[in-house]
Amino acid sequence: MKFSSKMKRCGLSPMRKFNGYAADAEARGIKIYHLNIGQPDIHTPQAYYDALKNYSDPVISYAPSQGINPLLDAIRHYYAGIGVMLERKDILITNGGSEALQMTLASILDDGDEILIPEPFYPNYHTSVTLAGAFVKPIPTSPEEGYRFAVREKIEPLINEHTRAILVTNPGNPTGTVLTRDELKLMLDIAKEHNLFILCDEVYREFVYGGEPLVSALQYPGYEENLIIIDSVSKRFSACGARIGILISKNAEFMSEAMKWCQCRLSVSSTDQAAAAALYSVGSDYFAAVREEYKARRDAMVKKLEQIPGVIFARPEGAFYIMAALPVDDADKFQLWLLNEFDDHGETVMFACGEPFYGTPGKGKNEVRMAYVLKKEDLERALDILKIALEKYNNRQ
Repeated sequence: MKFSSKMKRCGLSPMRKFNGYAADAEARGIKIYHLNIGQPDIHTPQAYYDALKNYSDPVISYAPSQGINPLLDAIRHYYAGIGVMLERKDILITNGGSEALQMTLASILDDGDEILIPEPFYPNYHTSVTLAGAFVKPIPTSPEEGYRFAVREKIEPLINEHTRAILVTNPGNPTGTVLTRDELKLMLDIAKEHNLFILCDEVYREFVYGGEPLVSALQYPGYEENLIIIDSVSKRFSACGARIGILISKNAEFMSEAMKWCQCRLSVSSTDQAAAAALYSVGSDYFAAVREEYKARRDAMVKKLEQIPGVIFARPEGAFYIMAALPVDDADKFQLWLLNEFDDHGETVMFACGEPFYGTPGKGKNEVRMAYVLKKEDLERALDILKIALEKYNNRQ
């Protein structure tokens, strides 16, 4: 039987590829501290559950392909709070931010096209780009430089006749890098000057820890034809399982193309859209409290990592991930050893191995992404286990 060559070029998610080994370890009674996946343990706001309980339509019918008006209007109100005025026609509701990205790439890329993405990047970007028939051209960064990439001299030499778009995550996953206002404007300028789309994944917008105001690329006028925003309720409201994503653009022609995908997949869940609309009723106090909690977790993880010899990382400014180089040759082999052969008092740790976060062959082999989505005490224990494990692993006979 023949399978898709595009799918063959894709790999398994590094966040989930070791789940089978983890299940075997747990069956042996091993407790695993899961730093491998960005699944927050912050409670979803009660407003979501209240809306579900109060959902009383006699028939759960198809929702409009664009999304239901109460949710569209709730999103418009949220953006108005940061000075961005949107119309309903500027918004499409999607099955998670992942579908927003997939329909965007399907709308703007052809076979053989290229899209520039700073590396390390969220690995599912590579899968989505590949399935659209295109290729990722990485913008190199390093932890020594704080993973900063918004440098004209880094980006413009990579642009050629095949380049169609630039994709940035702000704040960054997996690096936690937050673009300054000038850096964000530079990225928008480069896209406009070269007639490229610029895709800004802003799902972690609420999670910045330097006290700066929330920033969206939509706040910069003059880039309406180039700019596409990927957003979601998943991280912002700790509602990953609701699968409500948001696609925003003022480029009417692009939105018309994306609507073809929306109509092909019919609609997003009516009940989850209604409940998601209620999430936007939570006040600024909710975001402030969550932000402070993640900041404390970040600080705890940074402090512990600084105590482990040979670990190289940059202090994240936002989101809830740390990318780190470990003193091992191969993070995959180390992770398998952690799950199959090691435990400390019946406990071990799991992370996302770094190689799939890169587009440049050979990079990231000794790197890992760790999510600080567990409570502070669990993070500290997980990093203590990592320190013990690294010492034992590197002292094996």
